[in-house]
Amino acid sequence: MKVSNYFVIVPAAGLGNRMKTDLPKQYISIKGKKILEYTLTTLLTYPQFKKCVVVINEKDTYWSDLQFNSSHLLTVLGGEERCHSVFNGLMALKTIAKKNDWILVHDAARPLLHQSDIDKLIMHLKDHPVGGLLGHPIKNTIKQLDTQRFETLDREKLWAALTPQMFRYHWLVNAMGSAIKKNQLPTDEANAIELFGERPKMIEGRKDNIKVTDKEDLNLLDYYLSIRPDLYDPQVL
Repeated sequence: MKVSNYFVIVPAAGLGNRMKTDLPKQYISIKGKKILEYTLTTLLTYPQFKKCVVVINEKDTYWSDLQFNSSHLLTVLGGEERCHSVFNGLMALKTIAKKNDWILVHDAARPLLHQSDIDKLIMHLKDHPVGGLLGHPIKNTIKQLDTQRFETLDREKLWAALTPQMFRYHWLVNAMGSAIKKNQLPTDEANAIELFGERPKMIEGRKDNIKVTDKEDLNLLDYYLSIRPDLYDPQVL
């Protein structure tokens, strides 16, 4: 069996409108580093990744201020929605990645990713024909509201989707391309694979792999960083 290569795409073209700040959330500084710097430091120091593609907004004026000296780093321009940005990242790898190589897509605003979770994802999926994602079971009772009527969902069947999400190159590029062509606009890569008729595998990941979405999440991030000084130690970069 041929050895597969691993590539990572980081969609960072969002403007972070829900954060309601003057700059995109991935460029907010906390404990001396920007959120995107934490994310990329983890990914760029992971030894198995051949390339890391960062997808930025065409109007981005902040990226050039970051100091990353890595031959593994590529940048491309994003699109209108996340799925368009990921697809642009996939196109940037078209002449590099083979059909069965693995693509991991990780949110720019998930700066607390442990490399052990990447190890776990690869270990469980390396022989899988399609791929899967990190997630964790939901413990709270979940209500679905429809015109003022509640329905209680079976939480035993509910998982929160995390990133990275990891799929074979040919599956992901075809699924994303198909969804965009049909104007389905999947919310994540697993959604695109599902729309394409396949069923991704779910791998349980760490619950501290949080996504920074609003200002309250910054307080949680600050706490987690306080117990993980390895992430903001200047000597790490």
